[in-house]
This record gives sequence, structure tokens and C-alpha cells, in this order.
Amino acid sequence: MKQSLHQGSQEDKKKFEKLGVDSILGLALLIPKSYDNSFITQTPQLNQKNCIEVEVKHVSQTSRTLSLDLFCTTWNEKIKGVIFRPSFYHTKIFKPGSLLHVRGKIVWGMGKIQIQQPLILKEIDTIVPKYKTTLSNQNMQALVQKYVTKEALVAEGIGEKDAENLRRLHHPDLEFLYSFEENGYPHDIIQTLKYAEIYHYLGALSKKNITYIAKNRLDHDAEEFIASLPFSLTKGQRTCIDAIKEDFRSAHAAKRLIMGDVGCGKTIVMLASVMMAYPKRTILMVPTTVLANQIYEEAIKFLPREVKVTKVVQQSSKEIKLETFDFIIGTHALLFRKLPESDLVMVDEQHRFGTKQRATISNIAKVGNTRAHFLQFSATPIPRTLSMMHASIIDFSYIKELPFKKDIETYIIGKVDFTKLIKHIKDEITKGHQAIIVYPLVEESEVIDYQSIEEGRGYWEKNFEHVFVTFGKDKNKEETLNQFRDEGNILVSTTVIEVGISLPKLTTIVLVAPERLGLASLHQLRGRVSRNGLKGYCYLYTNLEKSNRLSQFAKTTNGFEIAELDLQYRAGGDMLRGILQSGNNFVWFDMANDEEILKKAKASIEHNGVMKKSKRA
Repeated sequence: MKQSLHQGSQEDKKKFEKLGVDSILGLALLIPKSYDNSFITQTPQLNQKNCIEVEVKHVSQTSRTLSLDLFCTTWNEKIKGVIFRPSFYHTKIFKPGSLLHVRGKIVWGMGKIQIQQPLILKEIDTIVPKYKTTLSNQNMQALVQKYVTKEALVAEGIGEKDAENLRRLHHPDLEFLYSFEENGYPHDIIQTLKYAEIYHYLGALSKKNITYIAKNRLDHDAEEFIASLPFSLTKGQRTCIDAIKEDFRSAHAAKRLIMGDVGCGKTIVMLASVMMAYPKRTILMVPTTVLANQIYEEAIKFLPREVKVTKVVQQSSKEIKLETFDFIIGTHALLFRKLPESDLVMVDEQHRFGTKQRATISNIAKVGNTRAHFLQFSATPIPRTLSMMHASIIDFSYIKELPFKKDIETYIIGKVDFTKLIKHIKDEITKGHQAIIVYPLVEESEVIDYQSIEEGRGYWEKNFEHVFVTFGKDKNKEETLNQFRDEGNILVSTTVIEVGISLPKLTTIVLVAPERLGLASLHQLRGRVSRNGLKGYCYLYTNLEKSNRLSQFAKTTNGFEIAELDLQYRAGGDMLRGILQSGNNFVWFDMANDEEILKKAKASIEHNGVMKKSKRA
């Protein structure tokens, strides 16, 4: 008879909650860590655990050991037994004349077979799975026995072969057990675990696929605005804008993530979205004041005069009546203001904000039981596998073309290359270009074998003119960045310059201790140079003799290829933090290599009508 979790007792449901699972498939994926085999071992297996029947003949004890003279009725011969650090329990059980079933490691010593640390078996000829969960092993076994059946797993959408493989993991036979003990899990079992894990994850994601009624459909024509621009849009920008237009005209509130490499022209897509929403209000939240100022300047420059634009940063007057503006651009300072109702909410680089800030951002889009259209922008492209996984809860657009081809050369250098690096920087400054030196720390550290800003700045200030220094906690960093942009030669900084600063004269960036950063962050930093088509240079200054990771990074400037590389070297969750909150810790499924398994699981879930098909631009 088929068992359903929903038909289970309240006590069982509490156990499921304690385990953190809400389905039979989730329970089935909590596979045993090991197995206790109590099948009688008919012939001695040396250096392995054997299960035998013995009669206790004689017992002798010291303070440290219990020595046993045993007759093994299974093998019809005398053997020795030894228990180290015996307890009162052992002396009570192992009494002369007792007939017992025991399991222990069989070794050869003193001319006889010996069994070490024999454990009493309450049952024989069984295989007991051993689980490591928040429940006792007995309770876990009872749950599995009751719910994890082939029929129940097939009912959850798993194919018959995979369902049988999962069932077998919890109810193994001797053939499976011997194979597992000798070689680990066979290939087909591992493939089942990969498939079941991602199928289960996609099923959980589908429950988050909640669509909301849009507060309003937005159908203002942006073509006149686009035609007024002093440049032509790239194909990627055009395709992205068309996808957003389709979202805005739907009765459902948009949820779209727009990804594009540094310098691909996301700001123009933002402004086109503002025009499609006009005369309805738009709010845009960005992570830094520099970026807020930058987008504000472009909005004033390109948007029609009838679109009233304002910005809200930490220094902004609270007397500004925000409800009188059509487009409000701000930093996290927006979260401390009473914001007027808006029909479009946009966020740039949402992963830069804290957890509470992200929750507040989401609430901005709520208007009673309806939602404002919601667009997120990111210059950190996520791997294809991740976007395929999360397409059920958010739509994706990619802007892959750049308005101009970036020409950046990347070099891995060390101490021996320092003289050549200095010559290069001096040559670039002579041409009217700028350089940034990015250090891993502000102050000296005994743990990290690299200079900090405080240790390194003296050299640059002594040997070069117009050197500026800033870091994350520098109260004047916005002013410093602006000064450097207009009149500087060298900026000494931390990764504070990773996002949101436009430096048209910057051609060289030196990243000290690049092995400490993810590839996505390295790519963002490298993307600061060659913004206007100038020849760019990125130097990775490392003490490592060799790094395949850095070598692979140096070979490509394609953000999507780097996202795939990043996936190979670390978990994907970081890339989506604040964008999708993936929160996944896969045990079996490998996001870097199991795309075909993902496709199979996704097709199966879509066939079952659980997950929507993605709309991707």
C-alpha cells in the first residue's frame, strides 16, 4: 500500500520537521553512512568483521583486557577473543557456558584465530543501515521502513530505475553490501543520487515560484527615447529591453535578473525601463554613492526633461519631497526614507547589500496584495547551470556584447617582475593614463605574507606624483575617488573600487594577492580598465610559484566563461547571494559538470507540470 507523507501521523510529521525534510524523496536522500552486517560468516575472513556463533569456555581478566577462550560453532574450532578496556557489561554477558552471536574483526595471532572487540548481535542475518541524523538510528530506520518504498518514490516523480536504486540504498542485500564495502557506490547509484538531489532541489525551488498581480501594466513607448540617444544600442541591449517590455505589459509583476559584463551598457537598459514605466514612478537602489552620482548624471543627460529625476544618498536633505519625482536613484539611504508608491523597483548589484537590507528592498516592491515590477542588475554573470536551475523563480536576460571591444592583457607576476611593472606604470602615466594598485589589507597582518596599504603606500607616494589612497572605511573615499578620476596618476586602494566607478583614463590595475579573491571579483576589478577602448593591462601580483586557477583566468576576459571557471573552484552560492539566495550544499550533484543531469531533471519536472518554462532573453 502506498504511503504518503501527508497521511502520516503527527508524530511522524514532527520527525520530518526535525530532519529538515518535507517529502519522501528528501527522506530517501538521507542515505546511510554505513551498514552493520549480521549475516553469519561461514568461513573466516581475515582482517574483516565477521559474524559468528560462539560458546564461551573460559574468561580471564586484567585491568585492561578481558581474554576469552571461545568455541566457534560456526567454524567448529577453538578461537581466542579479546576485549580492550572491558566494562561490567562485558563480564556480565561473556560468562562461561553462554552461547552468543557476535561480530568483530578476525585476525591471526599466537597461532590461532582471534576476534577483537566482539559485539553482541541481537539479530542475525540482517543488514542494519546506520544513519547520522538528528533522530536516533532506531527512529530513522522506522521512518525509512514506513515511507521509503519504490512505489512512493515513483509517485514523487522519480523514474522506476532511480526509485529502485534509492530504495536499495536503505534496504541493501548482501550483493550490494559486499560491492559497497569493496568498491564504494557503483556508478549507476551515484548517477541516481546526482539526479535525485537536483530533482529534489528543483522541486523545492518550484514552491518559491509565486507570481503576483502587477500593480499596473506599464506600456509607455520608449522608442522615441532610444532614437534620441547619441549612439546605437547593441543587439544584447535591444533584446533585453524587448524582454522587459513584454514583462511590463503582463498582468503579472516582472521578476527579472539582467546580467552583463562590466561596461556592457546596463545603465541605458535601466533608463529605457524608466521610460517604459513613465509616467509611473521608478525607484533604483545602488550600492555606492559614486554609482548613484554616476547614474544620476547619465539620467539627467539622456532622459527627456519632463522626467523628473532625484537622488537620495546619505548626505541628501530629508526635506526633498520624493513623491514629486518620477525617477528616484539612491543608495541604502533610501531604506531610511518614507518612499512613495512606485510601479517599478530596480536594484543594482543586490548581493552588495546585507540580508536585512535585501529583505527591506523586497518590501519596497509590495503594494498591498499586488507587486511593483522588479528588475535586478548584476555585472557578475552567473554560470549557465545556475541560471538553468533558478529559471523557475526568476527570468534572466544576458547582455553579452560590449559597445566596444575590450583589449586587456593579463599577466601573472612576482617580485622578480617588479622593476618591469614600475617601468610600465611610468610609461602609461606619461601617456596621460592612470593606474590602480589594489592591496588585500589596509593594515599589516602577521597571517598574510603581503604588504598592506599602510606598508605599501610610502613607496608609491615617494616615487610618483598625484598618488591617492582610499579603502572601505575611509570616510572621504567618494571624494578621493572623484579627485583621482580628475587629476590622479595612481590610486592605492582595497577592493572598494570593484563596483560602480567609471575611470575613463584608467589603463593599468595591479591586484596584489589575487589568489585570495574569487574569479568573479578578479574579473570585476579587471573590468575597471579599458572602459573606453584604451589598451588595458591587468597584473596579478602573487607569491605563488604556480596557480592553474589564475592561469585560466588570465586567458579569457569573457565574464560568462569566468563564471563557469569560478563554479569549478568554489560553490555557486556566493555568486547568487542576494540575487537568488541559492543556499544549496549539494553532496552529489556537481554544478560544474552535471548539466546533462540537470537538463533531464528539469525536463521531468516541467513534464510533471511543477515548474514553469523559463523566459530568457
